[in-house]
Amino acid sequence: MKKQGTEVSRVVLITGCSSGLGRATAIHLANKGWTVYATARRTADLAETTAAGCKALALDVTDEASMEEAVRTIEGEHGAVGVLINNAGYSQSGAIEAVSMARVRAQFETNVFGLVRLTQLVLPKMRSQRWGRIVNLSSMGGKLVFPGGGYYHATKYAVEALSDALRFEVRGFGIEVVIVEPGLIKSGFAEAATAKMQLEGELAGAYDAFHAAVAKGTTEIYEKGPFARLAGVPEDVAKTIAKAISARRPRTRYTVSPSAKLFLTQRALLSDRAWDWMMTFNMPSPGAE
Repeated sequence: MKKQGTEVSRVVLITGCSSGLGRATAIHLANKGWTVYATARRTADLAETTAAGCKALALDVTDEASMEEAVRTIEGEHGAVGVLINNAGYSQSGAIEAVSMARVRAQFETNVFGLVRLTQLVLPKMRSQRWGRIVNLSSMGGKLVFPGGGYYHATKYAVEALSDALRFEVRGFGIEVVIVEPGLIKSGFAEAATAKMQLEGELAGAYDAFHAAVAKGTTEIYEKGPFARLAGVPEDVAKTIAKAISARRPRTRYTVSPSAKLFLTQRALLSDRAWDWMMTFNMPSPGAE
């Protein structure tokens, strides 16, 4: 790459690279010749990405100073972040009443507010060079809802809406906004999604059976049974992202894995009541006799 100011920067910044989709994407893009800054809260968790040729940066999407420093570092070395891949995120499972507000706020802080703030930080230089790509990792869960995942789905619905608005607002500056919607991906998602569903007091009696079913159903759908055979792997998402950022005119949305196509088609065809009825075959309804 030429010196700053003589050529458009196409340097890639990826959040959440310590494992799963972020790590796979960082390694895949580095192998494709992109200059990649892989980030995580702890750089010690980035050994595999650095071994693949990525540059490691500490970045916590819930910490303003951390985000500012990471963007400042890349802009100082390359002039601009050319491609931002907002991947950092996790799923907080549990009944709406049963999840503490502290955990609700933490879910939105990581999945939504961090994504928004990091996007705000990279946009000025993207606009100045009149080229950029912003890839937001949504989910099939940004268009449908499984019981017990309300807060996670709410964050992904938010990502979809924000991306649609942003796409219109920045396209005149030469910046493309892409939404990636993975379905079931074998990446440790199920274990992480169900790890924080502890109940206390009255709520334990009201929702314990429901939470147990959510944990069991989430694990099984990813690990065994007919739907697990339709799951993808992190490399599938990585290849899709590589295709999107390489395209002159990328598509607005990319769906990843057969499971995503199946569930999204089902949801589009079913009424709300029909979808709820289908869910009753997999989850007990709390409070029902």
